[in-house]
Amino acid sequence: MNPLEIWGGIECTQCRIGEGYYNQLARNGHWNRISDLDAIADLGLKTLRYPLLWEHTAPENPDTCDWAWPDERLPRLRELGINPIVGLTHHGSGPFYTALHQDNFAPGLAQHAANVARRYPWLTHFTPVNEPLTTARFSCLYGHWYPHTTCHRTFVRALLNQLEATRLSMKAIREIIPHAQLVQTEDLGQAHSTPALRQRAEFENHRRWLSLDILCGKVTPAHPLWGYLTEHGAPEAELLSWVENPCPPDIMGINHYVTSERFLDEDMAHYPEEYRTVNDGMTYSDVEATRVGGVETVGVANLLLQTWERYHQPIAITEVHLNSTREEQARWLQHVWEAAQEARQQGAEVRAITVWALLGSYDWNKLLTCNVGYYEPGPFDVRSGKLRPTLLSKLVRTLAQGEQLHHPVLRSPGWWLRPQRVLYRRHLTEARSMHERKQPSKPTDNSLQQLDHAA
Repeated sequence: MNPLEIWGGIECTQCRIGEGYYNQLARNGHWNRISDLDAIADLGLKTLRYPLLWEHTAPENPDTCDWAWPDERLPRLRELGINPIVGLTHHGSGPFYTALHQDNFAPGLAQHAANVARRYPWLTHFTPVNEPLTTARFSCLYGHWYPHTTCHRTFVRALLNQLEATRLSMKAIREIIPHAQLVQTEDLGQAHSTPALRQRAEFENHRRWLSLDILCGKVTPAHPLWGYLTEHGAPEAELLSWVENPCPPDIMGINHYVTSERFLDEDMAHYPEEYRTVNDGMTYSDVEATRVGGVETVGVANLLLQTWERYHQPIAITEVHLNSTREEQARWLQHVWEAAQEARQQGAEVRAITVWALLGSYDWNKLLTCNVGYYEPGPFDVRSGKLRPTLLSKLVRTLAQGEQLHHPVLRSPGWWLRPQRVLYRRHLTEARSMHERKQPSKPTDNSLQQLDHAA
């Protein structure tokens, strides 16, 4: 197996809030700074998740494309020896003339994909839709982003539309670039719960795989969420088309954050009001598992092994980021790097980890639902309008050179490993931790009907 690689990525979300668009590239300044690419190359990175978004290229009309921005930047990446993994939508619902739940979304994105491939036939790696399950949840179950619904049918349609857009896009791309590879990103965590919420946790632990399962042709009538999908508008013929004509990723892109593992607890007295969730008559707290005393989290290495055992496809961790101090950011990078190495030692083909948000990100602490300028730096801090290297830059360069990480701040464990991580305590002798690598048991049809809700 080749050595573990270090990749980079630029936060580029272009989500729609109401009738306006939230453009991270404008916020972080990269839209007007091509010199950022030279600074990224100086880190030693050879692979970069990079945007060529549909909303930017064809904002007014699908037949009228503006190539000025990528025409300047993609050739520069090529000159610098950086291979871009090109993202075509990133938490976006497309230009104003389409949306996640509309019939023209999938063919429209495929048209954009074909246009990109024709103009840049030397590209090799693509992510047509970033995190389709997460995007469908945030937009159509929780109402944070356009179309701002809290509807299961809209969620199912948005998810299937994004996956069909991926399948059609890769087909169009491969007609021009036969060897093009699909790098499919998706957030991955795991739900833990008290015994009273066991069925809810099992439902979420099945749902976290849904986008990848569909792409890989694994959703048959025997799948635990087949009934949920068909009940909420998915035609059986459409689901079976994926079994007959799957579009498996060439690389499974796993995004994982400290907050990705959750703990569900019906005893809400132990937690702040902001964690309270109401679904189908059930009210409970949904909180970061690492913050609850007595809950054993699964951890990055085991989640990678779960992914490998389920799909046996190459894996990359495609987002590594922590909103914290520079010291804790460094420890998180080390933690994920070591977890990836551990998973490799146990047989998983993990190829790379990706330092996400090289230029930082804005207002993700509120899921972009407000524009208050809350900034999280990455390897570079851009608040001055220029790139200021942070401690992460030094560590990224070290890993890119194939060297081991050595720095005084790395001698201490991250906060998620220290006793101080616990903010909420309760008697959890019966809590269902579900930290084993095996998949949760298949819920009954009755339990799935009970879990027909949006969280």
